[in-house]
Amino acid sequence: MKATMALLPARAVGPASSCPSPLAAGELERLHSALHGVTCATNSRTARLMRAGLRKMSQKVVEEAAEVALEAVRKRTDTTVCESADLLYHLVVLWQALGIQPAEVWAEMRHRADAFGIAEKPPKHPDLLAGA
Repeated sequence: MKATMALLPARAVGPASSCPSPLAAGELERLHSALHGVTCATNSRTARLMRAGLRKMSQKVVEEAAEVALEAVRKRTDTTVCESADLLYHLVVLWQALGIQPAEVWAEMRHRADAFGIAEKPPKHPDLLAGA
């Protein structure tokens, strides 16, 4: 988590108007923007992760998601918060590597919220959408 904090510049970049939480969106957008300036000298762990490629980045997302789930089952809220921050960090690194802007994710969430009342996962079967 310390490596994540070192990446964050002094202020947020860009508006977060389409996300349910402007503070959360601002932090994730700030991290995403900061990733463009990562070097081995400034953020060696992040630079190594980015050089390792999509497979490693994806693996880290899965690992962190599992850690969040384990801490939640144990009802350890403090460590669930920390692991959640790690998960979001790895997810944003993956988005950046794929050229995905946070605003694209917020737009998808807004679309879901408009369709279902909340930004939940849509039904797997399109015919279920009629009953939503």
